Amino acid sequence: MIRSNIFLVAICSILIIMSNYLVLLWVPTDSVLGLSQKIFYLHVPQGMLGLGGITIVMIGSVGYLWRREDYWDKLAYAAAEIGAVFITAALVTGILWSKAVWGVWWTWAPQQTLTLILWFIYVAYLMVRAYSPTPSHGSRYGAILGIIGFVDAPIVYMAAKWWRDVHPEAVVGPLSESDSLDRSMYTVFLVSLISYGVLFAYLLVERYKLLRLNTVLEEIRYDEE
Repeated sequence: MIRSNIFLVAICSILIIMSNYLVLLWVPTDSVLGLSQKIFYLHVPQGMLGLGGITIVMIGSVGYLWRREDYWDKLAYAAAEIGAVFITAALVTGILWSKAVWGVWWTWAPQQTLTLILWFIYVAYLMVRAYSPTPSHGSRYGAILGIIGFVDAPIVYMAAKWWRDVHPEAVVGPLSESDSLDRSMYTVFLVSLISYGVLFAYLLVERYKLLRLNTVLEEIRYDEE
């Protein structure tokens, strides 16, 4: 188990280092945005994985309310914790990019604002899980919030398309219409997405295992009492 964990950590580290090398030293600098455009290779994958996190929360929440199986609940909880980290990183890199490109830290652009709302949904979910009177109440209330909160995810993705403002439309993804990325930029983006995707998956699995183990320990403690 320990060896497999070390191996996975090594794989994640190698992928992240390779991704950062390609971003900083290999991919060409954008002719319009300059060096600030390199934030794209961090910001977009982090945002996509943050949206993926709330999707997993929704799936786990539906599964828990439907089947009342503990593993669905733990999956949703783990995804909320990891998703919150990634959506926070997406907000931070977005703020840095906004300052570099538009000269202000925050523009209240629809997509930016809706991403902030998603962050609050994550925080609300984690607070419900932490401060509910009993674990079962936290599971039920969290599941309801996770399902309702997922509604924000597709709106975040479509916001730049539905409400035109300073925020650019999506240049990657199934609904993108722009073809502004050349082959090398798109390749580096995919490498970055895969790198952070592997990291997301690793953290999700490890956190899920810890939550399950914590449940087992609580059951043993309860039996001993």
